[in-house]
Amino acid sequence: MTDFKKITPKILSAVLSLVLIFSIVATTAYTAGAESNAVNSKKSSLSDKDNGKLFKEESVYIIADAEGNPDKVIVSDWIKNPEKLDTIKDKTNLSDIKNVKGDETYKLNSDNMCVWDAKGNDIYYQGTSDADLPVDLRVSYILDGKVVSPDEIAGKSGKVTIRFDYKNKQYETVKINGKKERIYVPFIMLTGMMLDNEKFSNVSVNNGKVINDGNHTIVAGFAMPGMEENLKLDTEKFSMPDNVEITADVKDFKLSTTLTVASSDMFGDIDFSDADKTIKDLNKKLDDLTDATNKLIDGSSKLYNGISTMLKKSDALISGVQSLADGAKKLTNGISELDKGAGKLNRGVKTLYKGASSLKSGASKMKNGLNDLAYGLGQLSSNSYALTSGAKQVFDTLLKTADEQIAAAGLKADKLTISNYAKVLSEIINSLDEDKVREQAEKMALESVTQTVRSQEDLIKAGVTAAVREQVTNGVLEKAGLNMTAEQYAAAVEAESVDPDTQAQINGAVEQQMGSSAIISTIDTKTEEEIQKLIDTNMKSEAVKAQINQAVESAKAGAMAIKNLKTQLDSFNQFYLGINTYTSGVDEASAGANQLSSGSQKLSDGTKTLKKGTRKLKKGTADLKAGTSKLSSGSLALYNGVETLNNGTGALVDGVKLINNGALSLSDGLKKYKKEGIDVLVDAVEGKAEALVERLKAISKVSKDYKSFSGINKDMDGKVNFIYKTDSVENK
Repeated sequence: MTDFKKITPKILSAVLSLVLIFSIVATTAYTAGAESNAVNSKKSSLSDKDNGKLFKEESVYIIADAEGNPDKVIVSDWIKNPEKLDTIKDKTNLSDIKNVKGDETYKLNSDNMCVWDAKGNDIYYQGTSDADLPVDLRVSYILDGKVVSPDEIAGKSGKVTIRFDYKNKQYETVKINGKKERIYVPFIMLTGMMLDNEKFSNVSVNNGKVINDGNHTIVAGFAMPGMEENLKLDTEKFSMPDNVEITADVKDFKLSTTLTVASSDMFGDIDFSDADKTIKDLNKKLDDLTDATNKLIDGSSKLYNGISTMLKKSDALISGVQSLADGAKKLTNGISELDKGAGKLNRGVKTLYKGASSLKSGASKMKNGLNDLAYGLGQLSSNSYALTSGAKQVFDTLLKTADEQIAAAGLKADKLTISNYAKVLSEIINSLDEDKVREQAEKMALESVTQTVRSQEDLIKAGVTAAVREQVTNGVLEKAGLNMTAEQYAAAVEAESVDPDTQAQINGAVEQQMGSSAIISTIDTKTEEEIQKLIDTNMKSEAVKAQINQAVESAKAGAMAIKNLKTQLDSFNQFYLGINTYTSGVDEASAGANQLSSGSQKLSDGTKTLKKGTRKLKKGTADLKAGTSKLSSGSLALYNGVETLNNGTGALVDGVKLINNGALSLSDGLKKYKKEGIDVLVDAVEGKAEALVERLKAISKVSKDYKSFSGINKDMDGKVNFIYKTDSVENK
């Protein structure tokens, strides 16, 4: 028996995953420090929820290891101030709060409430939290049937399953039909990753969507932990997924990162207040839906059967048209022979008329099918901009955060963009090369030491001058016949044992030599020598060496951090390029479908004309014996028309093959949808519609009540989204 418990979520997730990608990417566009998008975000984010009052939009970023264990929780808050209030009271349990956009400040009042000096502005701030998360994420890895750790699976090959389990811990106790029950906040979990096709093949996901662009496989998985407990439907008939499993054949396992978004907005935006008015019609509507699905299945099956018949007969059609073309040519070349074969031609035209009627009917069906195809691809293409712009907003936010990290490290660099980030970060890494940093540090240390020593140049020169004066005095005393040193002479002068005339003679001789250019040059030279000795001594000191080594170590750590940052940005860039490739393919397919649809209209019009022409031709062949002259001109027209038809038969058969395959997929898909979706849903809800609506009301209320993770003032409205990012798994 088919396991509906597993299949039903697949049907739901195939639809909801794409919806969530478009909606949640836009929700997470405002991230930590995303000030550059503030104007556009403000315009798009002021929803009906705001109602002109203070509104707190919160994004919670969980940086986790490869198994989902949180390492750090960063919270970014945007308080929208539509009334331009000068003061805003805000409740929060965050630590390390900092304003990430403006210069507005806050104070803590006696109630431990943050009072912001808003000055009429919106407030953007960020902080960290150690509070329990509402949903726990656990990632496990299975290699060839055995549970292994991330370190154990890195670089390995085999059959791999990556399982994401989500445990919802956030609930309210709500009274339903007089009974108190636990209702969980309806978080929708969307986990995504991008896999390298050189390492991953045969990728599948139990609840979600797999998109392969030839180089990478993008996987989006969907789960709603706690929803099954909330709805209390018969789990044997209908269940909701609470985990995501990705299975693949892997060579040299490596996983850059995974991103999981958690949001409860979808249920908070649904209004169940008037559900009681339609409760009596719910079961009838489900019955109508079942009947309509049955009719749609019957119609798609007939479409497939009809097109299959047309495809089988296409070879005969080509052969017949070719034969007709040859006959028409012979007809034009030999009027006399035509008269003998008029009866045979008349019978052939009757057959052609029947074929033209069948062709007209088939072309009409093909036109309708191509119109539906063009419409469907057009709808998908219309979402391409939202998907690519959402991915670009996330990329720009990552680059903005990287800019802030670079600035905080004291490094100067150009502003990072999608096109230049790799070059800029490579230049920073190159500038932090150990040899270059050591050379720069030594240069800066030399400049600092030189500046310090040079500042004492006058004092050094005075010491050198005193030493030179002593040597000059010794020479003068020796020449004067006084057997004493300069120091002894000074003592004698102090003791007044040297007569004034001798003193005057000695001092004059000393001053004369001290003023000479030779002595002045000697003093300058020795002063510079002493300065250089002091500089060299200081440069060899342990303190200066320690400063240089510290600068080198800091540069090494900074280079490693920048390398890790570049690796993360490269990983997201691969995802971003994959998104662009996917949306471009969808847009091209949509354009091609529109052209094909337009061509099918012309084909349909042509078959109508052909049918009318063959009707006239049938009548004309009956009158063939009456006028060979009219037949001559008619045969030429027939030849030209048949030749045109002959040239188009190849394209016609290709088109029939294409729509044949599409009709088969449509028929099979509708049968599966009815069997695994509509039938199960009708069976699960039958007789329980009123209870289900009461639970949906409670779910909507709990969703609306959950407005913030870090705290929110009673005067505010708000919403919160969670983004989990796991560490890479690679062979280190």
